[in-house]
Amino acid sequence: MARVKRGVTAHKRHKRLFNEAEGRKGTRRKLVKAATEAQLHALAYATRDRKQRKRDMRALWIIRINAAARLNGLSYSKFVEGLKRAGVALDRKVLADIAVRDAGTFGKIAEVARGA
Repeated sequence: MARVKRGVTAHKRHKRLFNEAEGRKGTRRKLVKAATEAQLHALAYATRDRKQRKRDMRALWIIRINAAARLNGLSYSKFVEGLKRAGVALDRKVLADIAVRDAGTFGKIAEVARGA
């Protein structure tokens, strides 16, 4: 069986790793073992934080809706309950955007929620 020298493939793999490790400090971008470990952690954090971002955004939308609802004399829970009873099918993302950009329209939506 022929002898296989792996220098070329190892060099290619290490080069790819170091390109992904750009911007890190110290040995985390210069040494293979440290860079590999840093890269694995970075990928794990990226996976986790894609889920976390969704939670954070929903929390932000709820905070914005609550603030705007209270300016219109309703609590967040009463506002959302009123919208459900009135059959208004706007999600929190859209409601938060309306609350930030167009207070007049949000006031009309709050009136609908109050009336229901």
